[in-house]
Amino acid sequence: MTTRTYAGCVHVVPGRRRASLWQRLVGERPIVTRLVVAVAAAMTVVLVLAAAFVYWRVSYALDRQLDQDLDAYRQVVERAVGAGQQPPRDTPGETFQVYDENGRVVAGNRRIPPLLDAEAVGDARAGESRFDLGRFLPPSAHAYRVVAHPVQTPHGVRVVASAISRRKHDEALRELLLQLAIADLVTLAGASFVGYRTARAALDPVERYRRAAQASDGSRRLPVAEGRDDELTRLGHTFNDLLARIEAGAVRERQFLADASHELRTPLSLMRAELEWAAHRPRSPEQTAEVLTSIQTQVNRMVDLANALLDLEELRGSGPTAREEVPVPDLLRDAVRSAAPRDADVVVDAPDATVRVDRRWTELAVANLVGNALRHGAGEVRVEARVDGDRLTVAVCDEGPGFPAEFRDRAFDRFTRAEQSRTTPGSGLGLALVRAVAEAHGGTAYVDGGPGGRVVLQLPLAG
Repeated sequence: MTTRTYAGCVHVVPGRRRASLWQRLVGERPIVTRLVVAVAAAMTVVLVLAAAFVYWRVSYALDRQLDQDLDAYRQVVERAVGAGQQPPRDTPGETFQVYDENGRVVAGNRRIPPLLDAEAVGDARAGESRFDLGRFLPPSAHAYRVVAHPVQTPHGVRVVASAISRRKHDEALRELLLQLAIADLVTLAGASFVGYRTARAALDPVERYRRAAQASDGSRRLPVAEGRDDELTRLGHTFNDLLARIEAGAVRERQFLADASHELRTPLSLMRAELEWAAHRPRSPEQTAEVLTSIQTQVNRMVDLANALLDLEELRGSGPTAREEVPVPDLLRDAVRSAAPRDADVVVDAPDATVRVDRRWTELAVANLVGNALRHGAGEVRVEARVDGDRLTVAVCDEGPGFPAEFRDRAFDRFTRAEQSRTTPGSGLGLALVRAVAEAHGGTAYVDGGPGGRVVLQLPLAG
């Protein structure tokens, strides 16, 4: 947080958080680099801890052995000095010195520097003193482990310093350090290489997906490996499913716009022609009323068309249907009531059963079938329903001639009519909506070959 003062006013400027060391080092690097650095850092910590443990255990064992050898040698030296005898001098790596009360070397090995200084001699007179002489790194010419004790001799109390060489002990530890360092470096390099190759192999599909998506025009799919079931493969299949849904949505949108523009062009052209004809010169009231009636007919046609298109797109884009328990007689009576005038000759034959369907869309589908039968058929319209196990079947028929044989195969396509004329009632979307409702439920819709243009809607009742 930064505070600035302008003409007596205090302005507080939020400061940026200081990036951590990790973010500064690898924050902007590729994922592979970050993974390799993370693996290398983790392996470094593990290897250092393992090497430290091994070094500590070996050093502990060597120190214990060195102390045991030193204690054994000290007992021999102190026993001999206490008896006024000369300790053995032919033991390699072992030596001793005897100090008087003034801190001078009075016996022992005089070819090496004194093992004890005046302060160490004073400490030894008060009790045992144990310490190391010489450096571990770099190695010293005289490296000893020393233990000093006061000893009663025929000449009085003397301080005896027994020492054992640490040369082999330190050489073994230095060799161990070198081998651990080499082993750790080789292991770290191998782990980093394996981590790099593993990360590259794991992220190669992601890079392939990126390149494929970058070069795609919207219709291509990601190159997903077959026969595998890892996370990236499942991710690729999920993305391909998403692309398929997006493409299907785009196709539906283009189809919607094409259908709407195609169907709206005719009524709009007719309305423009009627208006131009009426505005060309003054018309009589009868002619004006005729023009208005024609325009109203085209407006109603466009409203019906827009509603049908919107219903069709809402159904196809709304996902799974919302099913509910509905009595079959109520379902059919509501559908007939919404599609047929009060004086229409419509007979409903429905069993006293309850089904689980999407009530709104099922009523709309049945209403479309009843409306088609009333507009294009003749005589009595019958709505028959039956429930066979887990399936609801609704059939709508009339006493008219039915569908032409050549029209049955495309009866459920959009904007298809048995009679292609601008005066033909309907938008050509009713049966398309019926088929969409059936497909949304996982069912079917078809034209029965019997008389009267019998149309059948079958809906499975399982969710």
